[in-house]
Amino acid sequence: MSDMEKDSRKYLIPGLERGLLILMELSRSNREMSFAEILKLVDIPKATAYRAIQTLEYMGFVRRHPSSGLYSLGVNVLRLGFEYVASLDVVQVGQPVIESLRDTTGCSSHIAIRDGRDVIYVARVSAANATIRRVSVGTRLPVHRTSLGRMLLTGVSRQTFESLYPDEQLPDNEPGSPESRETLWAMVQEDRERGYVIGESFFQFGISSIVYPLFNHDGEVEGVVSIMVPVHEIPESDRERLRHDVADAASTISNLLGHQGTQGGKRQMG
Repeated sequence: MSDMEKDSRKYLIPGLERGLLILMELSRSNREMSFAEILKLVDIPKATAYRAIQTLEYMGFVRRHPSSGLYSLGVNVLRLGFEYVASLDVVQVGQPVIESLRDTTGCSSHIAIRDGRDVIYVARVSAANATIRRVSVGTRLPVHRTSLGRMLLTGVSRQTFESLYPDEQLPDNEPGSPESRETLWAMVQEDRERGYVIGESFFQFGISSIVYPLFNHDGEVEGVVSIMVPVHEIPESDRERLRHDVADAASTISNLLGHQGTQGGKRQMG
């Protein structure tokens, strides 16, 4: 271990670090686990791990099933997650706007942000009688395979883009995915120039979306707002009306975030 690493670890609290390691493993597995399974995944002495789990269970961050004895994430972890989402300015100012957007368009509406190579939905409202597969707050999707993700990437530099995707081959080659990193970069630049994305069955067949970026007071892409349209292709008769509705919602949220940009189709991109 280097002197710098030793210095950075000097003030760490071992018990807290070990407890968080356990929470991270439970979160990553997304299933109930036995104590023995947890112990295999964390480099912690057995007695220490047991005390850490007992503490987490006492505080409600871990739940032990009364019959099986298996451990899973407790309700307090979920509460922390939802409180974090609620604390995001983009959610606070955007929630009433996407509710109005849903009422105007008749389409389910969402706000999403980027976390590394994932799109995370942080706010949503469903259309009445929605028949398409719903996404919930906290849902993660791959950035490179979604229209929302492409729009989020319009705010990153080439250097950041290459750090996100260091290999020429993208993480998967599922139907609907760009063929390569360069193909994705070219698409993102076109999206950036256009100022919005209309994705027709780009990620899921039969589901189209219209996506606009949200800008903060520094002109950076803070997130995206979108509507989900349950058709393979958005009819030409509805396309412009729906696009302008989403553009207006994006402009409203961006202004509430302190951004002073242009209105309508082509947006100021910081």
